[in-house]
Amino acid sequence: MALGQPVDGLQRDLSSAGVCAGDEVIVPSFGSVEVVEAVRLAGGVPVFVDIDPGSFCVDPTAVEAAVSPRTAAIVPVHQFGHRADMARLGELARRQGLFLIAYGGEEAREGSAAEVAVRRANAAFLTRRLNDVITPMVRPGAEHAFLQYVVRVPGNGRPDRDAFARTLCARGVRCQVPVQTPVHRMPPFRRDVWLPETERAADECLALPVEAGLTRRELQRVVSACNALGGLLLPA
Repeated sequence: MALGQPVDGLQRDLSSAGVCAGDEVIVPSFGSVEVVEAVRLAGGVPVFVDIDPGSFCVDPTAVEAAVSPRTAAIVPVHQFGHRADMARLGELARRQGLFLIAYGGEEAREGSAAEVAVRRANAAFLTRRLNDVITPMVRPGAEHAFLQYVVRVPGNGRPDRDAFARTLCARGVRCQVPVQTPVHRMPPFRRDVWLPETERAADECLALPVEAGLTRRELQRVVSACNALGGLLLPA
């Protein structure tokens, strides 16, 4: 098992593990284009699986269902600072004799322990005060460094999320869509698979400011702008 490899190291590790042409490597489709490219460069065939809707990390149950005689490796991705469920995935990899690498490409941006602590405090401030958006969940026993504070905007999917984002930006609140298109729907990697949680997350998710340099006044501005829009976006 290798943990937190940069993407250039991922290709080397897959090749060192013996991944070659035709070998399947299980990966998430949600925000992991670098991982998929590394798998292809190593000669492997990416097999896309769905995510857990709470953590946005790969769903271990979906991984287990995707294992085939051609599977050689599993590459989970730590999403937005939330760690993948390495305990369950590690047990699965040992049982099936598979190579396991957790890709933590964002980890280089985590910063010092003090910065992580401030981001967690900022995230807690937002979570306590935001209404009408679905705030981030942290799996029990997991760590979340909150490299991004990703909420879900309820309503009618992408149109409402995009309208919400445009209005926040107009009110001076920086925000961004963290994953515009799942990898399995990008032309170079397109696969005919249905990943409902991945599709839903791509349509609903929005990253709000959470960085360590924010003041309480700036955080409250984010809260006020978001809460003022809640009544405009009703669930379908």
